[in-house]
Amino acid sequence: MPNIELLEKTLPIAPLKIVAMESCRALGQKVNDYIVSFRADTINEVSESPLYVNYRSNNYLVDCSCPRFGTGEAKGMIKETIRGTDLFIMTDVCNYSLTYTVNGHVNHMSPDDHFQDLKRVISAANGKARRINVIMPFMYESRQHKRTKRESLDCAIALEELTAMGVTNIITFDAHDPRVQNAIPLKGFDSFNPPYQFMKALFRDVPDFIADKKHLMIISPDEGAMHRAVYFSNVLGVDMGMFYKRRDYSTVINGKNPIVAHEFLGDDVTGKDVLIIDDMISSGESMLDVAKQLKERKAARVFVCSTFGLFTDGLKKFDEYYEKGYISKVITTNLTYLPPELYEKPYFIKADMSKFLALIIDSLNHDVSIGAVLNPTDKIHTLLEKRAKGEI
Repeated sequence: MPNIELLEKTLPIAPLKIVAMESCRALGQKVNDYIVSFRADTINEVSESPLYVNYRSNNYLVDCSCPRFGTGEAKGMIKETIRGTDLFIMTDVCNYSLTYTVNGHVNHMSPDDHFQDLKRVISAANGKARRINVIMPFMYESRQHKRTKRESLDCAIALEELTAMGVTNIITFDAHDPRVQNAIPLKGFDSFNPPYQFMKALFRDVPDFIADKKHLMIISPDEGAMHRAVYFSNVLGVDMGMFYKRRDYSTVINGKNPIVAHEFLGDDVTGKDVLIIDDMISSGESMLDVAKQLKERKAARVFVCSTFGLFTDGLKKFDEYYEKGYISKVITTNLTYLPPELYEKPYFIKADMSKFLALIIDSLNHDVSIGAVLNPTDKIHTLLEKRAKGEI
């Protein structure tokens, strides 16, 4: 485990407390359990020191809620002391499964609702906690990250709002465009990526998966995902290809220009497994079209890796493409809400991020370097060596 020796020699900046908003209670509980186990195995000889009085605990989670009035308005409530703590607030703005009533009508919570609840909890905590950190795996409004003509610049405004309310660090995953941190250049902003967790999940669930140049090729489904595909192809030592989207810029449907066709640039994929890498599956239309084209080019198996599985149009099309053999597996993380029926699908593989999140929180609480966490290259190489020896 990286940084464990460093953590043993370093005092935490303040007692750790974690607020897991209702949108990510299950993930928050798993993260808490990992941190409890981390700390149970460290600081043995100095645990009696007053400096470590709040270090070990069976629970770092804070009891909090955001109850709503009949009008749909809400308030944030923290039900225990957080004075002087290093507070980490976890939220999943994509959890549409939660509901509330407005004058008797049922509303599903939108990203806007989740963001407002986050601000309510920050407001309840401000002036009490020593430091406030926000963990928002899917960055709120991250797809609206740049301005074209007369448009709102929602992601930058959201970041400025959070820092103006006293947030010191913002932690996210696979930011749609990491340059959005330029909106808050004097505050902490970290975007982590899950390539190690993807590979670990693939090796675990696909025993005959071989990650070498002869058997595998990395595919970027569009220009925006190129940096992810380039990293994967370099660290694994395999070839890569990419698709680019031809769009109809004279038409706007659902806020974007419709895709006319996907054009492929790359070597022959015949007989090779292909790994399609992207940051999110929204409707999945682009990803599925790319998978179909690769199978038509005689690729062996198609594995889809995406940090966020949003599945905004449901799973019916994925079921259909799996039955037709266009896709073999879909690997996505548990950083955002996943519909319960997805866990029953034969093509689904979950990349669990709870241990990774726990390590990030523990490292930041000690104010130690997270360089090893940011760069998973060494961990992937170790994983490949274990696979080659048959240990995985």
